[in-house]
Amino acid sequence: MRYDRDGFPIPADFDSRSRADDLADERSVLPPFSGAPLADWAPPQRGSGRVKRTLIMAVLGLGLVPALVGPQLMPEIRMAVVRMSVDRALRMEAEDDVAGALAEVDRALEWLGGEEDGSLLCQRAWLRLHNGDPAGAIEDARRAESLAPGTLMPLRVRGLAAVVGGNPDQALADAAAVVERSAPGDPDALNHRAYIRALVGRELPEALADIDAAIGQVGPAVSAELLDTRGYILHLLDRDQEALEQMNEAIERMLQDRRRVRLVADHGEIDPVVAGLRFRTIEHGLAVMYHHRGLICRRVGHDEQARQDFDAARVKGYDPSRGVF
Repeated sequence: MRYDRDGFPIPADFDSRSRADDLADERSVLPPFSGAPLADWAPPQRGSGRVKRTLIMAVLGLGLVPALVGPQLMPEIRMAVVRMSVDRALRMEAEDDVAGALAEVDRALEWLGGEEDGSLLCQRAWLRLHNGDPAGAIEDARRAESLAPGTLMPLRVRGLAAVVGGNPDQALADAAAVVERSAPGDPDALNHRAYIRALVGRELPEALADIDAAIGQVGPAVSAELLDTRGYILHLLDRDQEALEQMNEAIERMLQDRRRVRLVADHGEIDPVVAGLRFRTIEHGLAVMYHHRGLICRRVGHDEQARQDFDAARVKGYDPSRGVF
């Protein structure tokens, strides 16, 4: 499963930037989705007055709906509320408060009214998936795709939600569409399709070809996620010794990533919210990898190691029913 490098799998523009990129750029709300009605949107300027900020906080604190705010104040206040809601959602997600983050994104979308934003819909789809609502995630991803047909991120989220929702045909179709609409040989797209194929247990030789092509494109700097995908596919193909070697390397690389993030976080070289999102992603990734290694160890007779790995996966939150694969 692919996550972005800063801790969230859904880039703000559905292509190259992440929500954490925006935060690191000191922009606390997602830029508008390409093709959405908010194409002329710009984030409110900082330091625009204590009175305005007090009013906005009152709006949030009282739970007022857009219709109750004076029309003359709506354009600026509406976008400021959206900005503050998404900023709070990011912070809550970094603290692993998925339900709280989801409520904030709900508020942001409510304040946008009829002007739907695909980035926020995809963000909510991802949160809904992790909150145990794959049907809601699929619907949000569908609406996001309808705003700009041809974009990839709605298909990625919908494909994963379809796996959780028990619709392998939809998952495979979305994964294939991601590859078709990406640049030839794109490693992220190939990894996504390979992992979807593994999750639904279909087209496994083709899945191995996908991940081998992805790793070939990346070279020595291959990520832990790609190695995990390959190890899991090898396990499903009954090539467990190769799978175990691959999974050991994947886990070691992920632990190295965690040490690097901890180092820069301890030195104040990374925004705390970005660090929190990255740590959350790393822990989820390790949960999946420990579970995968546990499956391999159990089948080759390393029972004690398998037990330790399954325990570690549970502690880190492994739960495929909530979108943690």
